[in-house]
Amino acid sequence: MKKMELHWKILIGMLLGLLFGLLMKNLEQKGIVVDWVKPFGTIFINMLKMIAVPLIVVSLIVGLADLKDISKFSKLGGRTVVFYLCTTVIAVCLGLFLANIIQPGSFINDDSRKSLLENFSGEATQKIELAVETKSSGPLQPLVEIVPDNFFNALSDNGSMLQVIFFVILIGIGLILIEEQKAKPVVDFFKGLNEVIMKIIDLIMLFSPYGVFSLMAALMVEIPDFSTLGALGLYGLTVLIGLLIMTFILYPSLLFVFAGVRPLYFFKAIAPAQLLAFSTSSSAATLPVTMDCVTENLGVDEEVSSFVLPLGATVNMDGTSLYQAVAALFIAQAMLPYPLDWSTQLMIVVTATLASIGSAAVPSAGMVMLVIVLGQAGIPEAGLALIFAIDRPLDMCRTVVNVTSDATIATIVAKSVAKLRVEE
Repeated sequence: MKKMELHWKILIGMLLGLLFGLLMKNLEQKGIVVDWVKPFGTIFINMLKMIAVPLIVVSLIVGLADLKDISKFSKLGGRTVVFYLCTTVIAVCLGLFLANIIQPGSFINDDSRKSLLENFSGEATQKIELAVETKSSGPLQPLVEIVPDNFFNALSDNGSMLQVIFFVILIGIGLILIEEQKAKPVVDFFKGLNEVIMKIIDLIMLFSPYGVFSLMAALMVEIPDFSTLGALGLYGLTVLIGLLIMTFILYPSLLFVFAGVRPLYFFKAIAPAQLLAFSTSSSAATLPVTMDCVTENLGVDEEVSSFVLPLGATVNMDGTSLYQAVAALFIAQAMLPYPLDWSTQLMIVVTATLASIGSAAVPSAGMVMLVIVLGQAGIPEAGLALIFAIDRPLDMCRTVVNVTSDATIATIVAKSVAKLRVEE
């Protein structure tokens, strides 16, 4: 076991956790898993989240300081944002295309619709209330919230990553602009701290197979009744088809065309991050492992990965964007007596793209942003209750796509600035 690669250990932990959870579910021993197994999974996620913000702060400062030229920073930032926006728009358009072709909402019958609306109306109401608060704050509020009024408050909140990134970028720019001799002590300190944080991540990852086991066992005992999930099978399948196309067709194509990277080499390199993303449903929690995989396995220079990946974990949500497009059309097909016209669907593209940028990198944040997408398209927000039963497993899958997209863009951007050391 000691010689086994990390992604195999995580995969074994996932499979054993699913089997154990299924056994406990059949034995009607849900309480044992929830009380005595699930807490270890929660501890594991908390450890990853604990180290995520320090990692972002230190790695961003080190990466930006190493650029030593403000023009390099503008080039890096510009290319990153363009690629992130392009893949997000592609994801939304693909989701709408699949939902229009498959029409998953037309297959849900009246009994299933009523049952889902009744069983999950409470959860839907909570998300709608959160979305109302977000919408009532004004169109430029997301821009206002990027700038923290207190940096240390932002540091203490994983949901304020954009604020942290904004301030840390200012520190990095400041280090670039002052004399190198004066910047050196600060940079050396953060480089040493970066080594310490990376070692802490290595220690946390020793626990990963056990944490993943706990998370999968808890998922299996807490998942709704399979008969309920059956009514949403075609909707789930539509989302999964889109996610698979993104993962195994779009990203490998982009990598091969823009970076000359072989798909098998890429997937082997980021497998630990993908498996962890699947089990935690959180891009932020997976970030430390994503950075390690991209830097050590893919050969992306640290000054690129330390900028592109933290930003991606916050604003690049391709999987969430695709899901929001499919979910919006599914709910419209299930609840509206008429099909959505193309102008409305075009607005879904715009709204879902902007909403995905505003989604926090935590589980189910996309649900809150989906309410905004539904409201913009004139689709009943109460229909959110239709998709709650199957949201958790789909959340796991779309987080894998989010992380894969981040790694893809980091590799492409690194290649474009000659900062990629990849096997030929």
